[in-house]
Amino acid sequence: MKKIEAIIKPFKFEDVKAALVQIGVAGMTVSDVKGYGRQQGHSELYRGAEYIVDFLPKIKIELIIADEDLDKVIAVIIDSAKTGNIGDGKIFVSSIEKIIRIRTGEQDEEAI
Repeated sequence: MKKIEAIIKPFKFEDVKAALVQIGVAGMTVSDVKGYGRQQGHSELYRGAEYIVDFLPKIKIELIIADEDLDKVIAVIIDSAKTGNIGDGKIFVSSIEKIIRIRTGEQDEEAI
């Protein structure tokens, strides 16, 4: 089992969600987050004064999936989140050792 954490631009979330649902992803956790990468934020002008916005708003999507679905899910996220501009985001993949559904006691693949 794998955990995918995708950090994407907020306006691309609905596209990514729809694409994941279409390929059968059963559930996800979504968080509003802030951060920056290579772009180092940006400058904005407000009432004549320039100020720097260090942390940009992003959406973090977390998914737990079966190993065999990994490449398909990553491809769908990239296709639906990509704009071609700086700040499109990142995808992190890590291994999951155990999952337990609290309500039923189901474990691992059955608990996804």
